[in-house]
Amino acid sequence: MLQPSLIKNDRKARFLIYTVSIVVFAAVTILGKYNLAGKAELPFDEHIFATANAAINACVALLLVAGLLTVKNRSYQLHKNIMLLAMGLSVLFLLSYICHHLFAGETAFGETDGIKGLSEAELAAAGSMRTVYLAILITHIPLAGLVLPFILFAAYRALTGEYEKHKKLVRYVWPIWFYVAVTGVIVYLMISPYYK
Repeated sequence: MLQPSLIKNDRKARFLIYTVSIVVFAAVTILGKYNLAGKAELPFDEHIFATANAAINACVALLLVAGLLTVKNRSYQLHKNIMLLAMGLSVLFLLSYICHHLFAGETAFGETDGIKGLSEAELAAAGSMRTVYLAILITHIPLAGLVLPFILFAAYRALTGEYEKHKKLVRYVWPIWFYVAVTGVIVYLMISPYYK
């Protein structure tokens, strides 16, 4: 096992983890209400952020698998580096996600005429794939929001050398984080044809 990288201070860690989680949740929620689409002209297609999000999610999913394999092979330093990279990419994802929603606004699955709200014809054209999309989205969004503090706690436990507590957490955290990363790519692939 690796030597601890952090000095254990649960009180400070809890405060920081809860603060970061609340700030991130508030930023995504509040900034999601603001829409600069059409108000701020970007010199590039604002949906590049969504493409970046999908690429980042795909990389994170691959890193999570690599992290799992390296820890099973007892390559602990490589595991640590991979997981820290996955967390760093997740920070980039968050920034890109906020930018996309600020500059592109919301996109409704099935909307093709540019008029807010889906007509009967648009609903019929979207068909059952809209239901599949919404079912994935309805699990993806809450899990993405809820998993953050647990990811941070799992990282904290590993960095302080509390490996048994880390292992107990990641039994639940890893599959949720992996699901969120993979469904993020699926959501992008499904909604991107409706970007204007």
